Amino acid sequence: MLRIYFGEKEDVMHGPSWFRFNYDEEWLADPFVEEMMTDIDKSHYKGGQLIESDVLGPIPPEKLSGGLQTLICIYKRPDLVFNATSCGEDCAKWLAEIGRREDITINLRYYMPFDDCNDIEIEILNDNIKVTNAKDYMHEALKYV
Repeated sequence: MLRIYFGEKEDVMHGPSWFRFNYDEEWLADPFVEEMMTDIDKSHYKGGQLIESDVLGPIPPEKLSGGLQTLICIYKRPDLVFNATSCGEDCAKWLAEIGRREDITINLRYYMPFDDCNDIEIEILNDNIKVTNAKDYMHEALKYV
């Protein structure tokens, strides 16, 4: 399940900074990570430190977008809480999908719409309210941002 805490929170990791110093190259070869990479950054993992970006050409993993770096961290380290504010709206469907696969907790400091996500299940930790559709999520989330 995807759990979200809105607003300032202590002990939250900044995804891009954490990724830069802690990621494992094996993570990039994961088919789910490759799918996110193709969708969000229009990039493809080639092996080792090489990623081929349709926009930028060959890049190292550290040059992936902050949103994608954060998604990878959330997926690969569900035991940690990451600030997903660096994730744009194009990351919402991936956060919902990761939440379907395992329990994750994220911190958000803006309203991220989940309008295009089917069958969401989100717990808003500020008041421990569970929502199962985008409309209910919107009504609850807007109380905190």
